[in-house]
Amino acid sequence: MRIIAGTARSLPLKTAEGQDTRPTTDRIKETLFNILQPDVPGAYFLDLFAGSGQIGLEAISRGAAYAVFVENGRKAAACIEDNIAFTKFEKRSRLVVSDVMSGLLSLEGQFTFDLIFMDPPYGRDLEKQALSFLAQSPLLKPGGKIIVEASKDASFDYLDGLGLVQTKCKSYKTNMHVFIERRE
Repeated sequence: MRIIAGTARSLPLKTAEGQDTRPTTDRIKETLFNILQPDVPGAYFLDLFAGSGQIGLEAISRGAAYAVFVENGRKAAACIEDNIAFTKFEKRSRLVVSDVMSGLLSLEGQFTFDLIFMDPPYGRDLEKQALSFLAQSPLLKPGGKIIVEASKDASFDYLDGLGLVQTKCKSYKTNMHVFIERRE
């Protein structure tokens, strides 16, 4: 696993050992950032269920102004700290070691984000909880985007009831990226 492009291009990243995280493959990450590239430069980026932190670090490498990582697992959080230090992005990032819902509450009033990415464990409706919160939260800037990495069988039919709309969906072999914005 590595940074694909930008100022930290080709730097290898650590990942937590075990089955607690599912690192996004380089190919899927590249496709994601090809879609997001116009929005990344200067953006404030929130990486929820951050795992190794590779998505937020890729965003910083590609020009994001700042990234915040929220991760609950101790091994994964230690991995994120190591990756932040190795990429020398300490001044452009912050790690919140917390469950996502507590982390979101703690960030309100401190940050607003242009891009919010989440890759929660599949099949536990954690994305629905986070989206329900974010739909009403000032954490998402007006015009901001939320991207959810989810299993291919995940349903987002509840978005309209939250005042959110799916603007795009990119499917891969076993998962997908769902792009979501607030309904205007």
